This record gives sequence, C-alpha cells and structure tokens, in this order.
Amino acid sequence: MKDTSTTTRHSRHAQVYPKKRPSPHGISKSHKSPLMPSNGVPRVSPRAAKAALLQQQRQKAAAAQAVRRESVYLEEEYRDEIRRYMHDMERNTMSSTQSMDQQPEIRWHMRPCLVDFLVEIHFTFRLRPETLYLTLNIIDRYVSRRVVYIKHYQLVGCAALWIAAKFEDAKDRVPTVQDLASICRDAYEESAFIQMEGHVLSTIQWTLGHPTAEAWLRLMCCGPIAEDMKVQHVARFLMEITLFYRDFVKYTPSTIALAALTLARHLCGKPRRYWEETEECYEVIDLLDTRLAKNVNDLSETLVKKYSYAFYSKAATFVVQYYLEGGRFSRHTALPLPVTPKRNSVSAFSTPMSTTTSISDMSDDSMPMTPTTPPTPPTYASDFSNAYSSDDKENMPSAFEPVINKMRVESPPEQYLPHEYVTYSRPALHSLNVLSPRTALVS
Repeated sequence: MKDTSTTTRHSRHAQVYPKKRPSPHGISKSHKSPLMPSNGVPRVSPRAAKAALLQQQRQKAAAAQAVRRESVYLEEEYRDEIRRYMHDMERNTMSSTQSMDQQPEIRWHMRPCLVDFLVEIHFTFRLRPETLYLTLNIIDRYVSRRVVYIKHYQLVGCAALWIAAKFEDAKDRVPTVQDLASICRDAYEESAFIQMEGHVLSTIQWTLGHPTAEAWLRLMCCGPIAEDMKVQHVARFLMEITLFYRDFVKYTPSTIALAALTLARHLCGKPRRYWEETEECYEVIDLLDTRLAKNVNDLSETLVKKYSYAFYSKAATFVVQYYLEGGRFSRHTALPLPVTPKRNSVSAFSTPMSTTTSISDMSDDSMPMTPTTPPTPPTYASDFSNAYSSDDKENMPSAFEPVINKMRVESPPEQYLPHEYVTYSRPALHSLNVLSPRTALVS
C-alpha cells in the first residue's frame, strides 16, 4: 500500500518552497550565503573571531615566553634605567691588565690553552653562553688580586667555571666535583676544588653580578628591529674569539658585544647602524679584523668546531672562508661637506663691478672662468617679434638686469681677470659671443 503521508508532506513543502525556475538566459544564479557578502570577502562569525583572537594571544604569549627563556626581559618602561645600571655594574667588575702583567709565573701565551680547555668543558656540559663569559671574568678578577702559580692555574679555571655554572645555569647541568676531578685527570683532589671555590669567592668579595657580552648582545638584538639568527651566531663566534687574547681584556663587555655585532652585520651584508657605533667599538673591530686577516688559521680548533655546526649557522666556516678570500672590514666615514673657497676681502669701493664684470672676475681662483655675454639692450615688441621666432626660446634675451655699482666705475685690476681676458682684451671676447649661430640663421 502506498504511503500517502509522505507524498502529502512533499507536496506541502513544494507549495511553501516552490522550485526555482531556470534563468531565461541560460545562466543559473548562485545561492547567496548570508556569510558571503557581495564584495566576495567572507564574513567571520563571532565564534570564529573569538577563536582567532585567542590564537593571536596564545602566539604573543608563546613569543614572550621564548624571549624570557633567553633571559631577556623587555620592560620598555625601565629599559634606560636597566642599561645605566648594567653600565655601572660592568665598570665595577672589570679586571686590571696591569696587575695581571705582574704575575711571576703566568704569562699571556698560557691564556689560550686555559680558555680552549674551558670552552671544551662548557660545550660538553651544554652550559649557557653567559657561563663562559662569567667564568673568564672571575678568573681575570682573581688573577688581578692574587698571585697564581702555574700548577694552580687550571684549578682556578675549573673553580671559576663551577661558580659561574651555579650562578647562571640550571642545577641539573652544573658539573659535580667528581666530574671536575676526572676532567683534570685527577691532578687535584676533590677537596682542592671546594677550597679554591671559597678562596675565589672571598677574593672577588662574592660579587658575581657581571653583565656579560652575551647579555649585552641579547639586549641589542631584541630591540625594535629583530636581528637575523645568522648575524647573532657570527657575533657570538667573534665574541668568544676575544676571550683568548690580552688585547680585548681592557674593553667593557658592552663594547665587545657592539663591535662583534657590527662586524657580523658587515660580514653578512646587513645594513649597519652608524648611530650606535663608537670609537671604542671601532678599536675592537680593527683588532679583530686585523687578527682574523693575518692569523685566521691559528684560531682555536675547539672553537671552530663548536661553531661549525648547523645549529650555529656554520658561523666559523663562514668567517674563516670570508677572511681566507681576502675580505676585510671597511669603515665608511661620512664624506666631508664641500668647503666654500676663500676669497679676498676687497671693499666694494676699491673694486667696483661694472655692467660686464661678473663674480668670476672678482675671484682669485687659479682656473679662469669663461666671460659672460653682455646683456642685450632692451628692444621694442615689434623688433622682438621679428628678430626671434616662437620656437627659438633658448636664445631669447632675459629681462634680468645686473645691479650696477654707480659710485665708482673703473676697470678692475688685471690680477683678478682671466689670462685670456688680459691677452685679448674684453671687446675681442665680447665680439665672439654676441650672437649664436642659430640666432644669426633665424634673423
């Protein structure tokens, strides 16, 4: 038996919603959705707009957390105060190269060996970059105040690394006393590290707050203009090179960071920021550039291997190849402004200007100037229309008349006139410039 209820329901639906008739032109009109306006841009529902807003907030929060994970806190309101405090702190925690020069046994050629040893330990334990710079600062301050013998030099370095790791790094990454003893191949007892740690801390008066070059670099790279990662890695490689040599010990960490960042921008072909560069910055750049140009093959193998990984954008390979190809840093200075030539201060009464005397006649320049054509006397409108055509606009006489000094009209001295003028006299030159060939043809 046929179900009549279903048929009745379909017929009622067809009456309420009649079937759409096809267009007489053969083009069927598309159904317009309430979410698709006439301009073609889809409308966003309130739920979708709220979801997009929440997604943007999550991205901003993740970016801020990533920046804070790098120990950079961007409080714009206190940025200037933080910078001033960091400058004061770095000046109070600097070492003295003069005092280090007075060590009876330690010499500066031993420093690269110790730094190379510390770089290898630092990279093995995956410590933060600030730890390495703070380690060298603690060593330099201790050596500036205490006499250190060669047999204790490595012990001082390991104790300084241990202190810096406790101050900067996470607890699970700090090497233990057993690790330090095994690294030194049991040259020192475990109690020696603990005793040296207390002696170093008492010598530097427990002052560990030192703004390192890494901290300054992060502060410079996280400004309004984000720095490229390759530039940052090259700058870090250049900053760690400065830890090996005496020439860079006297400079502040902020100067080292700015110089390394400026040189890295130059090497990577990025635009420089001339308004930030200082004279001390250029001094560090010159030292770095000269050392890399002459002794690029003498760099620490441990440091070059560390920065040859893709994690550091192969910064060491890039820098070494740049200097092996003969590249150098060029300090572009601003071109001097043109200087107005000095003229003799001659009074207007002694050398008046006549109607045919120009400014070039009054100057004492060595190169003679071409004499100017004398002004054409004024003509009537009829003569003007006959003498010049409408197309010959460049030869039309100007209505400008020079100012004539009528107080004293006399010829200027020959020392102010060009050589040709003195030789051929003024009328001879004027006869050559009366009319141009085009004017003669028109007339």
